Amino acid sequence: MPGAFRANYLDGRSAARRPASIRMAQTGLEISLDDGARLWWPLQEVHQTQGSYAGEQVRLERGHPFPEVLLVDDPEFLTALHETAPTFGRRFHDPRNRRRRILFTIGAALISIGAGVLLYMWGIPAASGVLAARVPVSWEERLGDAAVNEIVGSQPRCVDADREAAIMAIVNRLLEPVPNVPYKFRLTVVNDSTVNAFAVPGGQIVLLRGLVERSTTPEELAGVLAHEIQHVLKRHATRLLLQHASTGLMLVAVSGDLTGVMAYGLESARVLGTLSYSRGLESEADSEGVRMLMAADLDPTGMIDFFEKLRAVEGDLPSATRYVTSHPLAVERVDNLKKLVASIPHRSRPLELNREWDDVRKICRG
Repeated sequence: MPGAFRANYLDGRSAARRPASIRMAQTGLEISLDDGARLWWPLQEVHQTQGSYAGEQVRLERGHPFPEVLLVDDPEFLTALHETAPTFGRRFHDPRNRRRRILFTIGAALISIGAGVLLYMWGIPAASGVLAARVPVSWEERLGDAAVNEIVGSQPRCVDADREAAIMAIVNRLLEPVPNVPYKFRLTVVNDSTVNAFAVPGGQIVLLRGLVERSTTPEELAGVLAHEIQHVLKRHATRLLLQHASTGLMLVAVSGDLTGVMAYGLESARVLGTLSYSRGLESEADSEGVRMLMAADLDPTGMIDFFEKLRAVEGDLPSATRYVTSHPLAVERVDNLKKLVASIPHRSRPLELNREWDDVRKICRG
C-alpha cells in the first residue's frame, strides 16, 4: 500500500499480533489488516504510550479497559503523523523536538553544575559563617579538647608552671581590651622542634617548642598569639568544619536543629587536623591580630619581624618549619601588615613577665 506504514495490531482481547498497514488522514488512521479487515481510529481517541525516545518502538492505544494496540517500528511514523495531522500534534511525541530536548537537558545539566559550583564556592562558605555564630561555646570547647588530643596525640607536652604563666601573661594582655570574651583561653606547649602553632575551637592554643625557641622577643610570640586568638574569636575553625560537613548536615543546622552538627564529634576533631585556612581567613586573622596588638599597647612590629624571619628560612628548613605551610606567608601579606601598622597611630608599653624571655624560651628544657 503506497504511502502506508507497516505495523502490528492487537485487538486487546488476545496476545495475537496481526500484521497491518496504516494510512494517515488529518483526523484519523485507516488501518488495513492483512487478513482483509479494515479499521478506523479517530485521532482524538488515540493516545501514545511508547516511542518518545530514538530507536524505541511506537505504541498507540485506543479504548479501555483493554485497549486496541498498534505497534510501529518505522522511525518516520511520528514525523509523518505530525505533518499529516498537525491539529492533533500535542497528543503525540514529535521527534523533531528531540534535538531541542537534548540541548535543554544539556543546558539544565550545565545549570545544575554551575549552581553546585556556586553553592560550593560561595553559598556554603557564607552559610557556614552564619551557622558558626549559632554553635554553642560548650560544643566548641568539647571539640577543641578532642581536636588537641587527636592532633597532638602522644607527643610529650612541656609542663613548667612558671614559664607557662609567662606566656599566658601575654595572652591575658592581648585579651584585656576585648569586651565579653566568650572563651577561657588555655595554652598547651608540645615538645616538638617543628616551628608551628595553631588554635582550635573553644580557646585552646597549641605552641610547638620550635616556634617558642625561634621567637627572640616576647613581642614576636605575642604577634603569633594574636593571630591565633583571632582565629578563635572569629570562629574560623568552626566555620571550616561546617563548610567541610555535608550540605545535608548544614541544612539541618539551618533549620535550627544543631543535633546533627553536635553528633559530628570525634570525626570533627580528626577533620580539623587536615583543614587549612583560606587566604581570606588568614588575612582577617592578620589584620585583626595587628589591631589586637595595638589595642593592648603592644609593639605590632614584633609580629611582622617574626613572619619575615620565617619567610627568610622557608627555603633553608623545608622539613623543620611548618608555620609557613599551614599559614602561607605571602609577600603581600607582610606588606599589608606593614601598611596597616603605618596607617594607625599607636603606642607601645613593654611586656612585664615574671622572668627573662631567654629563660621563658627554655620551657621544654626544664
